[in-house]
Amino acid sequence: MPDEQRVEVTAHGPYRVGGGVPLSRTAQVETEYGEPVAYEPDQALPVGKTYQLCRCGNSSTKPFCDDTHERVPFDDREVADRGTYEERAHPYRGGAITMFDDRTLCTQAGYCGDRFRNVWAMLADADDPAVAERIRHMSRLCPSGRLATQPDGAEHRDEPGYAPSIGVIRDGPLWVRGGVQVVAVDGKPYERRNRVTLCRCGHSRNKPFCDGSHKDVGFSDG
Repeated sequence: MPDEQRVEVTAHGPYRVGGGVPLSRTAQVETEYGEPVAYEPDQALPVGKTYQLCRCGNSSTKPFCDDTHERVPFDDREVADRGTYEERAHPYRGGAITMFDDRTLCTQAGYCGDRFRNVWAMLADADDPAVAERIRHMSRLCPSGRLATQPDGAEHRDEPGYAPSIGVIRDGPLWVRGGVQVVAVDGKPYERRNRVTLCRCGHSRNKPFCDGSHKDVGFSDG
């Protein structure tokens, strides 16, 4: 469908975004201890109905593609699992909630813990409503959707109410939100999800998805 909001992974090239998906810049908000706790408000970028976003990491016009990939080769192979979150995610129980964890989607964003402990340790005290709510809140901040919580008796898992959009996280991945369809080079769609993070440093070992490699290589928007 030509007007469908989607992100297409192109062969040896950029992400092609169609359907007029809004694009904006954002960044992690951190405490004085380096703990991520929120996101900066979106700052809209002007885009047309279609546009191309860099995925090799070398464009001089980031987040947009400037065709540098044609001069500087990069490993563009898609190796991510084509299955579903349901098939991969492991359930962890705590109190009256279940936290689902798909480790293949981790971007090393760090919203799952603070300087004292992480959400997996917190589950031991999830009988406390305040602790349970903190686990749910921290899981909702996970940009890739690696973590998702579901209270007992709830029909659906906790998910932020994102509108279809793409957030360019400073020095990090492309944050595809609101169920925008991601399509592989071979034309087959990946599972449609509310939260997806796509590699734009060119070094992920789980392409097209981010695996946190941007931190290892010192990727910068500059």
